[in-house]
Amino acid sequence: MILLNIDKEQHGDYLYQQIYQELKKKILERQFEAHEKLPPKRTLAKQLDVSINTITNAYEQLLAEGYIYAIERSGYYIEEITKFDKHRHVSRNFPEHLKEATENRNGWLSLSHMTADTALFPFKEWLKSERKAIENHQRDLAEINHPQGPYLVRETIAKFIGLSRGVACEPEQIVISAGTQPLMQQLMSIQPEDTTIAMESPGYSRIYTLLSQQLQMPVDLISLDDNGIDIEQVEKSAANFLFVTPSHHFPTGKIMPISRRIELLNWALKEEHRYIIEDDYDSEFKYETDNIPSLQSLDQHDRVIYFGTFSKSLLPTFRISYMVLPPKFLEKYQEKHADLIHYNNTLVLYTLHYFIQSGAYESHLKRMNHYYETKRNLLITELTNVFGDDIFIKDIPAGLHFVAKFNTNKTYEEVELATKELKLEIYSIKRFSLKNEYKHTENIELVIGFAIIKKEDIKEAVARLAKAIY
Repeated sequence: MILLNIDKEQHGDYLYQQIYQELKKKILERQFEAHEKLPPKRTLAKQLDVSINTITNAYEQLLAEGYIYAIERSGYYIEEITKFDKHRHVSRNFPEHLKEATENRNGWLSLSHMTADTALFPFKEWLKSERKAIENHQRDLAEINHPQGPYLVRETIAKFIGLSRGVACEPEQIVISAGTQPLMQQLMSIQPEDTTIAMESPGYSRIYTLLSQQLQMPVDLISLDDNGIDIEQVEKSAANFLFVTPSHHFPTGKIMPISRRIELLNWALKEEHRYIIEDDYDSEFKYETDNIPSLQSLDQHDRVIYFGTFSKSLLPTFRISYMVLPPKFLEKYQEKHADLIHYNNTLVLYTLHYFIQSGAYESHLKRMNHYYETKRNLLITELTNVFGDDIFIKDIPAGLHFVAKFNTNKTYEEVELATKELKLEIYSIKRFSLKNEYKHTENIELVIGFAIIKKEDIKEAVARLAKAIY
C-alpha cells in the first residue's frame, strides 16, 4: 500500500496533479527502489477512492517526464534516476541588487527626447489596417517570413521614402528589423575585422556602446563644428565607416548644409572601402520649411547606407526600423543571414503597409507636425519668459527636441538630482558626450524634448526646471 497525502476538498489542483506531485516527491526522495512496480491503476484508485482516469492521468504525467516506465501487460515501474550531486549549499534567494524597482510615475512630467505622443495617434485607422492585414495575410501570419521582412512591406517603404526623403532603392535593398541597434549589428557582421567607425560626439550613446563595448570595434569620435561633423577630423581619421545624423543631428539638432554633405560624399569616394551610415531617425518632423532631402538622395556611387525608423512617427513600442543596403552589401548580407528568423511582428508590418497605403500615415504625419510645432513654440516661449537672459536656445525648427544652454552655478550632477526630486524627466547633453567633453563652467546644456508633454503641463514643467536650475 502507498500512503499518499491528498486533499479532495482542495480547489487549486486537480486530484491527478496531487497524486502526481506526491509520487514524484517520493521517487526523488528514494522511497521507492529503482524498477519497483507501482500498484495497478485500479488498485490505487480503489485505495484512494478516486476514478481510474485520475490515476491514469497521474501515471501518464510521470511517464512523460521520465520518472516511471511502462511494460506492456505488466504495469508501471520506477525508473532508475541519477542522484543529484551534493555540492555545497547555494542560496536560491534572488540577489537584492538584481531586483528591479517599480517606480511610481504618478505626478511626473516629461521633457524627455525619447518619447512620442499617443494622444492623437489614429488607433481606429490603425485597427482598420490591422483587420485588412488579418483578412489578406492569414497564411503569411502562420509562416516564418523573409529574413529582410515581407516583400510587400518593403515595397511600400521603398515607395514612401522615395517620395518623402528622395531615397533611391529597390524593395530588395531594404532590411527591416526591430530597431537601429540590431540593424547596426547585422551590418557590422558582414564587414572585415579591421573595420573602424567614426561617429559624432556628442552623439548616439547607444550605438557607441554597441560598437565599442559589445562588438569591440575601434571607434573614432569626431567633434562638431557649425556645419555638423568636423570634416577635417574625418579626413584625419583612419575610419572607413562614418555614422552621422545629417538631417537633425542627435542631440544638438544641427542640420547639415549641402556643402558639408558633398564633402562627406567626396571623402567616401577617396578610398574604395569607405561608406557613410546615414541615421535619419526623426526626419519626418520639420517646421517652417519643407523636409530636407536625405544624404542618400545625393549619393551616385552607392556609398551611403540609409537608416530609417517609424519609432518617432508612430509608436516606439512598434519597433519598426529599416536600412537600405547598397547591392554590394546586400549580397554579403543575404549570404550571412539567410537563416535569420525575422525579429518583427509580421502582423504589425502588414498593418503598417495598409496604414501607409490608405493615406492614414501621411495624414497622421501632417497632423502631428502641426501639433508638435504648436507645443514646441509654447515651450520655447515659456522657457524664454521664465529664464530670460539665463537661457540660450538652439532654435532649429526640426525633430522632437532642441538643446538649451542655461546659466547656473549648479553642476550637471546637481541639476540631474534636483530634476529627479522634482519629478521632472529630462536629460543633459552630458549623457551623449562620448568624449566627456562637457564639463561644468558657468552653464549647462539640456536636451529638451516636447513630444509627450501636454500643453497644459508646460508651465508647470518649466517651473520645476527653474527650481532645479537655480
